[in-house]
Amino acid sequence: MFANYLLTLQPLKHYKAMNIEFDNTALEELYTNGETQDHQYKRLSKDIVKRYIKVVNYIRGARRLEDLFQIKSLHYEKKKGDLNGVDAVWINDQYRLFFYSSPDETGIIVNALLFEISKHYE
Repeated sequence: MFANYLLTLQPLKHYKAMNIEFDNTALEELYTNGETQDHQYKRLSKDIVKRYIKVVNYIRGARRLEDLFQIKSLHYEKKKGDLNGVDAVWINDQYRLFFYSSPDETGIIVNALLFEISKHYE
């Protein structure tokens, strides 16, 4: 029955996913290879790396930044203070993924520049 349901789905017209870029090559290696030799990230557990990849896929699959608000497990927030202008989502209760977001020519925020995985409160 589920397979029949999938067959009835129509492709989304003009669906454009978020544009993801990596400011840090280690983050790109983690996403594409599941590992990196970068000293900052090479000791992350396999579970954290797996969840990081899942979070990046959530961001990539969003049509715009506001779609991330609907995924409660991400706990999306716009940072203030020293990190003013930085966006953050949870990888788990201990780690955060920080990124910068920017709009396209229509003003809709569809670009994300991933720059750091940080241990919360460190």
